[in-house]
Amino acid sequence: MGDILAARLLIASLLGVAAIGCGETEAASADNFNGDARRGADLVKNYHCGGCHDIPGIAGADGNVGPPLHRVGTRTYIAGYIQNSPDNMAAWIEDPQKALPGNAMPRMGIPQKDARDIAAFLYTLK
Repeated sequence: MGDILAARLLIASLLGVAAIGCGETEAASADNFNGDARRGADLVKNYHCGGCHDIPGIAGADGNVGPPLHRVGTRTYIAGYIQNSPDNMAAWIEDPQKALPGNAMPRMGIPQKDARDIAAFLYTLK
């Protein structure tokens, strides 16, 4: 009887963990992240990110090459592969080919400071 109960508890906990990892959930907090979201919004315009992405709050950012960035601040993964956190988002923006070789997003030559500011802006999209 004890073994059956333990097995049921194990299965229930594993199912709970699997459910947590799926879909969109609150991403890691940006509370301790060093980035300027206001400057990031301007940089998104300057780097023409909207040529490939649909980005809310950015005039003319209605591209459909890359995924829409609506609610990107709440997604669990970046590119369906990388755990979404402010630091990982900044690293992705700085060099997406290093993060996931062969993906469709090109390296845009965005320096680390700009990438962190863009990531801070993207985390406002919830």
